[in-house]
Amino acid sequence: MPLATVQSYALLGVKAQPIQIEVHIANGLPGLTIVGLPEASVRESKERVRSAITNSGFDYPARRVTVNLAPADIPKFGSGYDLAIAIGILQASDQLKASDLDTLCFLGELSLSGELRPVPGVLPVALQATDDNLNLIAPKNTPEDFSILGSTRIFCANNLCQVAEHLTEGTPLLSPPSNNVKQSETSHLNRPNLCLSEVQGQPEAKRALEIAAAGRHSLLMQGPPGTGKTMLASRIPGIMPQLGARDAVDVASIYSISSLSNPNPRIPPFRSPHHTCSQVALVGGGSKPAPGEISLAHCGVLFLDELPEFPSKVLEVLRQPMESGEVSVSRAAFKASFPAKFQLVAAMNPCPCGYLGESRCRCTPDRIAQYQGRISGPLMDRIDMHIRLQRVRQQININEQKKTTTSAEIQKKISRCRDLQLQRQGCFNAELSGAQIQAILNNAPHLAELAQKAIDRMDLSMRAIHRITRVA
Repeated sequence: MPLATVQSYALLGVKAQPIQIEVHIANGLPGLTIVGLPEASVRESKERVRSAITNSGFDYPARRVTVNLAPADIPKFGSGYDLAIAIGILQASDQLKASDLDTLCFLGELSLSGELRPVPGVLPVALQATDDNLNLIAPKNTPEDFSILGSTRIFCANNLCQVAEHLTEGTPLLSPPSNNVKQSETSHLNRPNLCLSEVQGQPEAKRALEIAAAGRHSLLMQGPPGTGKTMLASRIPGIMPQLGARDAVDVASIYSISSLSNPNPRIPPFRSPHHTCSQVALVGGGSKPAPGEISLAHCGVLFLDELPEFPSKVLEVLRQPMESGEVSVSRAAFKASFPAKFQLVAAMNPCPCGYLGESRCRCTPDRIAQYQGRISGPLMDRIDMHIRLQRVRQQININEQKKTTTSAEIQKKISRCRDLQLQRQGCFNAELSGAQIQAILNNAPHLAELAQKAIDRMDLSMRAIHRITRVA
C-alpha cells in the first residue's frame, strides 16, 4: 500500500510533542495536500519538498499525495517538517526502502537543491527523542551544543541524499561535534570581563549583591545618578556560580527555540531589556508562542534599569511569574508554558530628576509621589531586598586604587553558600515555601515573637514576613 509513516516533533513551549507524518499516494490529479492544522510556512513546504526531491535525483510522484500531520488538533508551525515529509514521500513511492523508520525521527528545513538547513528548537526535540528511544536526524550546521545532553542518538546530515543513503545503504552519518570542556574548566568561559573590585565604594551595595546572588533573592537598588547602580548590576554574572546539568539543559532549550546564540549554557544568563519593551516581549507569547525576556533569564538575572520608566501594565505581568517560576501563554488553539525562575534586579532614581535631597532637585512632592507610584505596592512587596545607594564621597587618585575583593573570590563564597542551602533544605533560600518558613518560626519562638512585633509596628504583610525570613 502506498502509505508511509514518519516520526517528527512539534514544539509547544519548551516541550516537544510527537507528530506522526502520514503520507498517502493515490491515483488522481497530481498535487500535494497537507492537513493537520498547518500554518503558512508548513503549507509552503510542498514546493520546497517537490524541488528538493527532484534536485536530489529522485522522481516526484505524478499522483495525488496527501500528508497528514497527526494529531490533527495541534497547530503546526515552522519549516522543520520538510525533511520528514520528503522521507515519507520517498518511502511511500517505493524509492526508499527503509525498515527502521520506527526508530528514527527527522527535523530540518529543505532548500530547493535538497540541502538541509537548521531550524529552531532542535535541542528540546533531541531531548524528547532521547527519552522516547528514537534516533534524531538533523541538519549538520545546527548551532546547538548537544554535549550537555550526553546522548549518542543524534546524527547530522548535509542534504537529503545523505539521509537517503543512510536509510537504504547504511552509510553512517556524523554525530554532532561535542564540547569536551569539563564543567570545572568552564568557570572563566564567556563571562563578562567585569570585576566587582572595579567598583569604588558602596560596600553595603556589594554586600547586598552577595546575599542576593547567594540566595537568588530579588533586589531593588535606589539612588541618584552616578552612584553605580548599573555598574553593580552588570557585574552580577561574574559572581554567580555556573549552572548544574539540569538547569543548563533548560536554559539551552529556551535559547534553542528562540534562535538565539548561547555559547556556554553553563553560564547563568543576564538579560537587560529596554524600558520600551512590551508585555509580550517581557513575558512571551505572540501568534506563534515564543519565550520572553523573563524566560530567557531563567536560572539567571533579569535586570530592569530605570524601573519606573517601564509601563505599569508591563511591570504588573511580573507578579505571577515571580511567585510561580513559570509563565503560561493561553490561546484559543493551544496553551504553552515557559520556565521563568529568574532573579529580578532593578534600579531606579529616587525622583524624576534623580537628585532628591540635593539643592539642585526641583521636584515637587506630587511629582515625586507620582514617579514612585508607578511601581505598585504588590510588586514592591515581592522584591526581597531594597537598598539605597548614596554618592561616593572620596578623593579620586588615578594612580592608586584600593584593593577590594574580586568577583572570582566572591563567586567561591557564593558557591559554598548555595551548596549549604541545597544540603539543608533542597532549594535556595528565595524558593523556601510557606510551610518551610513557618516551621523555622515554630522552632524558634523568639523569632516568631519578633515577626509579630514587626507586623504590628510596621504594618507588614505575611508575604513581607516570609520575604524577610528568607533573606535572614
